[in-house]
Amino acid sequence: MLDIIELSLLQVIFAVVVITIAYTVKGLSGFGSGLIAIPLMAFFFPLKLIVPVFALLSYTGTIFQSYRLRREAQWRDILPLIPFSFLGIAIAVWLLVNIQAEVLTLALGLFVVLYAVYSLLPHQHKSGSRLWAMPAGTFGGMVGALFSTGGPFYVVYLKLRQLAKGPFRATIATIFLIDGGARIAGYAVSGLYTPQVLTLVVILWPVLFLGLWIGHHLHIKINQQQFNLGISILLLMSGSMLVYKSLLAL
Repeated sequence: MLDIIELSLLQVIFAVVVITIAYTVKGLSGFGSGLIAIPLMAFFFPLKLIVPVFALLSYTGTIFQSYRLRREAQWRDILPLIPFSFLGIAIAVWLLVNIQAEVLTLALGLFVVLYAVYSLLPHQHKSGSRLWAMPAGTFGGMVGALFSTGGPFYVVYLKLRQLAKGPFRATIATIFLIDGGARIAGYAVSGLYTPQVLTLVVILWPVLFLGLWIGHHLHIKINQQQFNLGISILLLMSGSMLVYKSLLAL
C-alpha cells in the first residue's frame, strides 16, 4: 500500500496524527478541521495531494449533517451564493493544476496568518444584504477549492444575514454540501483523484471518525473564548512557518 501512495511510513503516521487532531478539535468545537489539517500537512505534502484527499474525507460528515438539518436551511440566503461559489471553484481548480507548488503553499500560509489575525481581533455584529453573496461566494469557493478552508467567508456572510443558531447551522451545512460536491467534481474532472489520492483517503477515513469520537467524548475544562484563542495562536504559528518555508523554496 505504501508503494501505491508513494509515501514513507513516517509521512503516513504524520497524516494520521494530524487528521486525528483536526477532527478531535472539530468534535470539540464543531469547526476548524480544515484550517488545522491543511496548513500542518502542507509541511510534508503537496497541496495537489492533500486538498483532494481532505475534500473527500470531510464530505462524509457534510452529507450526514446537511441531511439531518435540511428543514432549517435558508435557501433564500444560499441561492445567491451558488453561482459565485462555482466561479471561485473553477478559478481555484485551474490554479491548483497550473500554478507552482511553492507559490500555492505561500498563498496558503499568508491566508492562514491573515485569518488568525482576524480571529484575534474584536468583532462587531452587523447586518448586511444578500449582495454580500457575491464576494463571499467567490472567495469562499476559491479559497475552499485551493486550501479546503473557505468556510470563514461563508460564516461572515451568514453572520451578516443574522440567522438564528439553528438555521445558521443548517444553512452552513447545506452550503458546504453544494460547495464540497462542486469541488470534488472539479478535482475529478481535472485528474487530481489519482490512485495515490484515493488510497490515502481509504487509509485516513477511519481516523476521521476516531478524531470525531474523541472530540465528542473529551471533556476539557476550558471556555470557548480560551479555546478559540488557542486555535488562533496555533494557526498564526503554522501559517507563519509555512510562509517562511515557501519563501526559502522560491
